[in-house]
Parts: sequence; structure tokens; C-alpha cells
Amino acid sequence: MNDAPNIDVRHSGLNPVEEAVSQRRSLRGFLPKPVPETLVRRILELAGRAPSGTNMQPWLCHVLTGPALARLTSALLAASSDPEKRNTSEFPYYPERFFEPYRGRRRKVGWDLYGLLGIEKGDYARTKVQHDRNLVFFDAPVGMIFKIHRDLRIGSWLDYGMFLQNVMILARSHGLETCPQAAFSHFHTTIRQHVDIGDDYVVVCGMALGHADWSRPECALVVDREPLASYARFESD
Repeated sequence: MNDAPNIDVRHSGLNPVEEAVSQRRSLRGFLPKPVPETLVRRILELAGRAPSGTNMQPWLCHVLTGPALARLTSALLAASSDPEKRNTSEFPYYPERFFEPYRGRRRKVGWDLYGLLGIEKGDYARTKVQHDRNLVFFDAPVGMIFKIHRDLRIGSWLDYGMFLQNVMILARSHGLETCPQAAFSHFHTTIRQHVDIGDDYVVVCGMALGHADWSRPECALVVDREPLASYARFESD
């Protein structure tokens, strides 16, 4: 049974695309149920219709399942316990100093998640255990590593975001869930030992894909979204 909490978007009568967009979430618990490779290929092929400046299509993806996925996740868990194997990301994802309103939003989603898991502030051991769940793709049967040529600039990274969104929405349209994961960028050295990233490329992120395990408490997380009035201005005169 699908026990997914519904996300209230203040609209009724959503069409299929609106439904997929409105109900997409970053899931942190998956069932071991396999996803057919034909379906993963279909999702990625359609996602490739994302727009990109002068049709450069900067996205490149490695899809891991089965033993290949198990080897990578085992190596990543080992690296997580060895400070010398944790890298600095090859690109700045976050600002050097968090400020409002972004700091507040970041803190709230973190404590909402930890609250569901019963992790109290200062419990660094359990916090690390939860963070390390990123490195096993939250038990998803499909793990994807995305990369981009290191000489491309911010426009191509913006294009990449549209491609990743396509992947997540298309997955949702097939009853699958996803979680885009920036954590992998900090383990690019370990990833390169198991995935043919290439010296000319940067690890952008990973993504878990599969069927949600709604029995896990963290899958009940529904994050807040800002109201339209806080980020959109309509001008006609």
C-alpha cells in the first residue's frame, strides 16, 4: 500500500504533469525492489529533451545497479570513516557563510528530518549514521552519478539542473521516487576508483532512484515551500 503523505499545493484537478511536479520529494528510504533497466533508459532518454544553451547538452550519467552499485557503496562507507579520504567538493555548492532566509530554511529541514528520526541536537554519532545513508543511495536499487566537463561554465550548470529535474519528474510519472544528492561530490576520489569519471570531468551529484519504502519514518518528511508572493512579482504597468 502506498502510504505517501499528500503534499498540499492548494490546487485541485491537477493534470498529470502538475501531479508529478507537485508530489515530487527527496525520498530517503527505498525498497530493494528492482527497477527495469528499460525503464531507467526511457527516463534518461526523455530527460535528455531538457533545454540547454546552443544545444550543448552538458549532462553525462553513470547508472549503477547490482554488484557495481554494491562495490561503490561499500567503498564510500569505508571512505566516510577515514578523514583522509573525504575530499573538498570540486565546486562550491553552498555559500561560504549562510545568511537569512537561507540559513533558516536549511536549519528547519534538517531538524524536521532529525525529529522524525529521533536524533537530538548534539548526537553526532547518529547524525553521521544518517548522513552515511546518502552513500548507499538510501538503499535504492539504482544509483546514478552525474558529471560535467570541468571547462564548462555556469550556463551549462544551469542547463544541467533542468535535466536533473526532468529525471526526477519523469521517475515520479512512473510511480518511482528519487533523491538528488550533493554528498557524493565530497567523495569524488573514491568514486573515480570505481566509476570511469575521467580527469576532464567533475562529479556533480548522485541520485537515488527506486520504489519508496513508506515504512521508514524519514519518508514522512514533507518540506515547507515559500508562498508564491514571497518569490514572484507580477507587473503589468
